[in-house]
Amino acid sequence: MSTVAFFDTKPYDRACFERALGAARIQWQFHEFRLTSETAASADGAQAVCVFVNDRLDAQCLGQIHRAGVRLVALRCAGFNNVDLAAAKKLGLAVTRVPAYSPHAVAEHTVGLLLALNRKIHRAYNRVRELNFSLNGLVGFDVFGKTVGIVGTGRIGRIAAHIFRGFEATVLAYDPMPAREWAASQQVTYTDFESLLARSDIVSLHLPLTPQTHHMINATTLARMKPGALLLNTSRGKLVETTALIEALKQGRLGGVALDVYEEEEGVFFEDHSGEVLQDDELSRLLTFPNVLITAHQAFLTGEALSEIARVTTENLLRLAEGRPFLGDSVLVNLPASQPVQNL
Repeated sequence: MSTVAFFDTKPYDRACFERALGAARIQWQFHEFRLTSETAASADGAQAVCVFVNDRLDAQCLGQIHRAGVRLVALRCAGFNNVDLAAAKKLGLAVTRVPAYSPHAVAEHTVGLLLALNRKIHRAYNRVRELNFSLNGLVGFDVFGKTVGIVGTGRIGRIAAHIFRGFEATVLAYDPMPAREWAASQQVTYTDFESLLARSDIVSLHLPLTPQTHHMINATTLARMKPGALLLNTSRGKLVETTALIEALKQGRLGGVALDVYEEEEGVFFEDHSGEVLQDDELSRLLTFPNVLITAHQAFLTGEALSEIARVTTENLLRLAEGRPFLGDSVLVNLPASQPVQNL
């Protein structure tokens, strides 16, 4: 039976993984704290670690868990910018992820955020609970006939575009590797990034975090957006430069912002800080704007997505123990040929 050290555990994680097919053949060690170089010793005796977006697997942490006997880092998410892949490869550590747990979950949450932000649903909800039935200040706009810019047309971006086409909106798209056949079938028009910003009433980000996309929404690109446009980000927090975003909001250049991610979310999102003073001044400032709506990285959080995350991750963990190849599309770094799985 394989031993797996499971970090940043939440109740919904544990419930899904314990009932996943084959989970009974794994000895789970559930930890509520995150995996970092400071907590890496807790992986001693485990053949694999199972981690999430805010675990920090830098070269130091990877070296520690490798010396402890770990041979697989199993990410239960799609993003992997929190793992030093070069260091993992040098150490001979395999790294897997869940590349497409439920793109519909994230795309649908994106549209939900837009509707709540645009129609002031969150503000109306709070008013009505206080018996304030006034409609003053709650005017939104029809998505019908508006122009939506989809930045990134991977699985999630394509589904979001398809939903927006259902509103009979005009959909523009930008992607360094355009899928033109798909775009033609969906009546989506590819354009360059600057044109998309200038023409879109709504801009929705669906890109991974890379050196090229880091802070792609900054003071310069915000200034190029259509005045009064709405910005949506359910991808990665560091796509958006928060300082510049706050300035654009203060100046009234944006109509509103909806975020499910935040560039300094580590240590804040996924935790209950309701009895504390929030130490992040920029997040605190964002929360004061009436035209800003923030959810705490919950776009993925559907039963279907959690079940798929558990299925794919557990399958790779079992394959490690049984000496079988990992699921092909999930592999970021494979075990070297000189270190076959069956010898673990």
